Amino acid sequence: MRVLVTGATGFIGRRLLWPGERVFVRRPAGLPNEVVGDLLNPVSLARACEGMETVFHCAGYAHAFSSSDPDIHWRINFEGTRNLVNAAGQAGVRHFVFLSSVKAMAEPGDQCIDEDWPGEPATPYGKAKLAAEKAVLETGGKYGMDVVNLRLAMVYGRGGRGNLERLARAIRAGWMPPLPETGNRRSLVHVQDVVEVMRLAAERPEAAGRTYIVADARCYSTRAIYDAIRAALGLPRVGWSVPTWLLRAAGRLHPRLDDMVDRLIGSACYSPARIERELGWRARVGLKEGLREMLGIHADGECD
Repeated sequence: MRVLVTGATGFIGRRLLWPGERVFVRRPAGLPNEVVGDLLNPVSLARACEGMETVFHCAGYAHAFSSSDPDIHWRINFEGTRNLVNAAGQAGVRHFVFLSSVKAMAEPGDQCIDEDWPGEPATPYGKAKLAAEKAVLETGGKYGMDVVNLRLAMVYGRGGRGNLERLARAIRAGWMPPLPETGNRRSLVHVQDVVEVMRLAAERPEAAGRTYIVADARCYSTRAIYDAIRAALGLPRVGWSVPTWLLRAAGRLHPRLDDMVDRLIGSACYSPARIERELGWRARVGLKEGLREMLGIHADGECD
């Protein structure tokens, strides 16, 4: 298989990787067919892309909310992606799939938005991802390469380190109080569905030049997610909750707390209608099943 996977040691990349595929890593990882290099080093990228037919670009700086280096998002998520897609085009790669993020869009507020939602992203992470998307599309047109941008909603699953995994750890440890039911809507997608849609996007010619939101069509309130995590852990449902006003008052004490409260009780809803309509893809892993996999809980209730 003439396939290159960047970020193959990461959460998504290691699930995507098939035996025999080439991997691009920053430091030796002991993987078969690995090429050691850097997204900011065009020579190493040219070596990695040589002879490849498909590139799956999973590598990037994933922390969307803060960084000790404010330029790191631009350097890695934009400049690194631009370097890679250029190297792929020059090497004659036919298919290039870029893992972007819904953060490349303006914040949705209480709306459930699609790819045409107007406005600019709010964070350095989102701005870098949007610029990278544009570079991918422009370079694809320049070299006649089929390119696809996949804007991922919150991805969760076993081995992840995102907000859902942190929430589950807090609930399991017993210090996370029950959250209020605000009727908010949060989009998410299980990592296995992400892997499947990446392969599909590389195979389908109608995906070329398109940008897609990748999310479960079902949205969940944070309280529903809280209850589902407790159920997966075998914990009883809690009948009370922390008042919304108290959470908002706590958020006003510090900007970071305010951001955390917004992620707990605010909405972030994204519609996958375009990819469902154009490629026939639909997320298959439901919340109950996905949480059990994330938590390492088997059908008999035993944990890994």
